[in-house]
Amino acid sequence: MTLCIGRREFITLLGGAAAWPLAAHAQQPERMRRVGVLMPFVAGDPEAQLRSTVLAQSLQQSGWTVGRNLQMDYRFPGGEADRIRQYAAELVALAPDVILTVGSIAVAPMQQATRTIPIVFTGLTDPVGAGIVQSLARPGGNATGFTNFEYSMSGKWVELLKQIAPNVTRAAVLRDPTAAAGIGQFAAIQGVAQSLGVELTPVTVRDTAELERSMAAFARFANGGMIVTAGGTAFRRDIIIRLASRHKLPAVYPFRYYAKDGGLISYGPDTLDPVRRAAEYVNRILKGEKAADLPVQAPTKYELVINLKTDLVLSQASRDRVAT
Repeated sequence: MTLCIGRREFITLLGGAAAWPLAAHAQQPERMRRVGVLMPFVAGDPEAQLRSTVLAQSLQQSGWTVGRNLQMDYRFPGGEADRIRQYAAELVALAPDVILTVGSIAVAPMQQATRTIPIVFTGLTDPVGAGIVQSLARPGGNATGFTNFEYSMSGKWVELLKQIAPNVTRAAVLRDPTAAAGIGQFAAIQGVAQSLGVELTPVTVRDTAELERSMAAFARFANGGMIVTAGGTAFRRDIIIRLASRHKLPAVYPFRYYAKDGGLISYGPDTLDPVRRAAEYVNRILKGEKAADLPVQAPTKYELVINLKTDLVLSQASRDRVAT
């Protein structure tokens, strides 16, 4: 049987057929992009959850919705070096389009795991000195991001300690001696502490038992205080804050969430603003820009936070010492 149609019907049919590929294309799902995230917090840490939420919200404002056109792969290794390297390798094996790292102890292992996948870092103190980028203006490799401190600013922590506790003549400086941030900040603290008459005792945070022994020994003598550096300390902040409380030591911390969790006073950059700004870098990389061309940026917001409840407890402890 032969189907006969007129010229007008043929043109109509042909036009409709031409539209079929367009309609089919419009119905195709969006391409799913993948972002890996390495945060050196333990899983369930409220600060990690907060940053994860801020990251997802910021990416959504740029048109990236988890489950629709974006997949997020998170790893929370805590601060253990072996686990950080393990999780860095796991994320690289997933072949994400870009990887976001948080903190100074995460970016170097990640860059060792890949020199091709773009990396956006936050919370790194000296990316040039650490060999992560060639320069701040032109990173040059596969990593760029946002710094958190200049080493010289660490001296402010000693000044704050003397302001809140004028009788302090000794300070335990908690740090991760394998992290560049801990080394550089300790050097900056030394320069200011000498002029203020404060003797420093470096204390490593890498082993909980050693940390507890060191702080117990330090607290046997009077007029002591504590300074907590950034870089490799955040995941142990619960025990650090407990030790300061147990030994009645006035303490200065690098970030707001220490004071929020019970620490006395903190001074440092806003930790959420870099996550929002990093989300924009992730967005730009997903849209085709290269990490090598995106300049490393410094913090724009600093915060001084005092926990008045902790201040009252320490004030009472000081009065009790005088009374006895």
